[in-house]
Amino acid sequence: MDFKLIHVLKWGLLALTAIVTFESLAVGSDASVTLGTRVVAGKITEWQVPVPKFARDPAIGRDGNVYFAVRSGDQIARFDPKLKIFQDWNVPVGTQPLGVVVARDGKVLFGGFGNGTVGELDPSTGKIKIYLIPSVDSNPYTLVLDGEDNIWFTLRKVGKVARLERASGKITEYPIGDKPYSVALDQSGNVWVTRMAADRIVRLEPKTGKVTELLLGSGSHPRRTAVAPDGMLWVSLYGTGKLVKIDPTVCRVIKEYALPGGPNAGPYAVNADANGRIWVSEIQTDSVIMLDPRSEDIQIFKLPTKNTGIRNAAIDSEGHYWYVGSQAGKLGVIE
Repeated sequence: MDFKLIHVLKWGLLALTAIVTFESLAVGSDASVTLGTRVVAGKITEWQVPVPKFARDPAIGRDGNVYFAVRSGDQIARFDPKLKIFQDWNVPVGTQPLGVVVARDGKVLFGGFGNGTVGELDPSTGKIKIYLIPSVDSNPYTLVLDGEDNIWFTLRKVGKVARLERASGKITEYPIGDKPYSVALDQSGNVWVTRMAADRIVRLEPKTGKVTELLLGSGSHPRRTAVAPDGMLWVSLYGTGKLVKIDPTVCRVIKEYALPGGPNAGPYAVNADANGRIWVSEIQTDSVIMLDPRSEDIQIFKLPTKNTGIRNAAIDSEGHYWYVGSQAGKLGVIE
């Protein structure tokens, strides 16, 4: 891999559901594997964010800029990788923004964990549009865009996943079970939601409202989910130090990987790049792991800052891995 070092210059309705539960069964004698790994001495560049008040959840705009939330600072921030400068916008006090996504039109959307809203920032004007979520005290958490630039998001406190239709402003809510965490959309348009405290992932079929639950093992505590180019789902199991591969067409775990850091490594953020490689952060070991499912090679990137705290990450069009360390207040990139 080629790496380039960058130096910082300045920073200036509710739907009815049916529930079906399946036990998670891996396939084949090699379903759980621990692989040989190697530490890669790649160059990792980090910048101190101007307001390090639990900064998190980076998202890449079509222009290559990196947006992220500053939860305790009630800000949305942007980093320009070309000019090496930060810019920020204040959001209403008490918003506690997180779960940033960038729509095709360049608008930046985020969850208002503190005030039960979804916000939409226009970076070109600084104007912010607020969508009020029907459920009171809902705690929106993770957001994802669908193929029509509508927003799906989890509501942690009320046990629902919701969809915001941006054209009309309509928000539809679907009961999904207690404390939903992350959300992802498969290639058929089904919505997948992790329920960390329940050790399961849930599939919602929006057209019918049908919900299917897949158990991932006692104490697995699934965190985040990524959809790879081949349509497979990848889920980090924070409680057991593993990464699992799910076939969404049959709703079944087909492979399990024990990660290098062991059962207490705390795998968290999961991303799939354009080449189908899977990236997962180990929050307790200050490492980022890259798995190539084709060769089953694993590479380890040791982060330069202790207690970094990568809770989410994003991969840009050039394959660069961007992260925000919520605990260390650092924005970083592995090129």
